[in-house]
Amino acid sequence: MSTYQRPLNLFWWLERRSYLLFVLRELSSVFVAWFVVFLLLLVKAVSDGPAAYQDFLDWSGRWWMIAINVIAMLFVLLHTITWFGLAPRAMVIRLRGQRVPPPQVVVGHYVLWLVLSAVVAWLVLR
Repeated sequence: MSTYQRPLNLFWWLERRSYLLFVLRELSSVFVAWFVVFLLLLVKAVSDGPAAYQDFLDWSGRWWMIAINVIAMLFVLLHTITWFGLAPRAMVIRLRGQRVPPPQVVVGHYVLWLVLSAVVAWLVLR
């Protein structure tokens, strides 16, 4: 004799905010992968010469490609922010024998993100 198991609703993850964030964070991995593919396509286009690079720019400038990349960017930001929030649980950092408090680990991630973003912006915009 087996025990009764209540059927699971297809949209169970909409019942709680924490479930929704979990599913969206898992889904964000697809968009992280898309960015990797997109950047590899860019590198290939650059290596194939000016005509291929121009074709890539024309393709990536279409409205639907811009929309996909904006949505992907939002998901990547969600992925980053949720990872930074989980970082203190995933990694224990010790400094002079003392554990660094979780809020300082999170702040350190955001500071490093800001610094690296500024360096990349400087490289691109100079």
